[in-house]
Amino acid sequence: MGWSAAIEDYVNFLKLEKSLSKNSVAAYRTDMMKLYGFAESIGVEPESVTGDQIQDFIAHLHDSGLSKRSQARIVSSVRGFYKYLLIEEVVDSDPTELIELPKIGRKLPEVLSVEEIDAMEAAIDLSMPDGHRNKAIIETLYSCGLRVSELVNLRLTDLFFNDGYVRVLGKGNKERLVPIGRKAIADINMYLSQRLMVSTPVDARSGNIVFLNRRGKQLTREMVFLIIKKYARAAGITRNISPHTLRHSFATHMVEGGADLRAVQEMLGHESILTTEIYTHLDKEFLRETILKFHPRG
Repeated sequence: MGWSAAIEDYVNFLKLEKSLSKNSVAAYRTDMMKLYGFAESIGVEPESVTGDQIQDFIAHLHDSGLSKRSQARIVSSVRGFYKYLLIEEVVDSDPTELIELPKIGRKLPEVLSVEEIDAMEAAIDLSMPDGHRNKAIIETLYSCGLRVSELVNLRLTDLFFNDGYVRVLGKGNKERLVPIGRKAIADINMYLSQRLMVSTPVDARSGNIVFLNRRGKQLTREMVFLIIKKYARAAGITRNISPHTLRHSFATHMVEGGADLRAVQEMLGHESILTTEIYTHLDKEFLRETILKFHPRG
């Protein structure tokens, strides 16, 4: 089987069997094309690749200037690809079996303080047509810990404000119910009451979508990134901030406040508790800084 056919089969497997999102599938395809390019340069087909050649590929990734984190992600993708080929009996053995992932330090995510989030919201000019929408976006990302893809796909029929929940379609098309705070509910209701001022007329295909652009169509992920960066700058925040920063802030503040880790895992839609555990590291760092600052022997 040639590289193009093997990669296409694997991508279809990820899409149909694993129910991965378009963005995740595209990322896997990009990673596999790097292996394809390298394999072509040395003249080997998927079933002929050896462990030594995979090691050479990793060295090639390193020499190309990619970060260790990117290298580790690509190697992880290649491992998954060969596990698939082994199951499908395209290969007799897995050349990645003894390959170790490049060692990377665990990078703690950037977190905003409550005061910084308040400053971002305070920087919004509510007299502008999109002011209340942008305030509702920031508050919803922080209050519910949503991914940006979950936010832009949020539907009016997903809002259960009387019960204090929103229904979210997360990774792998898995639904979950996430509690929503009174402030976020108030901000969304204020935005919805004025939505016609922001987007007139509403596109028929986007009528059930909560957050719309000025043309009445579904807001894009890229636009949400620009909104967050705009108000971070306006609030005087010089760090690199993205919508995901608000999700990290939600989780960190929950753990710092004593929330059960399993509950935070459920709200974030993490498949594994290990993913959520990074926020306990953040919490420990917060505790350590508190001791150093306030303890007489710190």
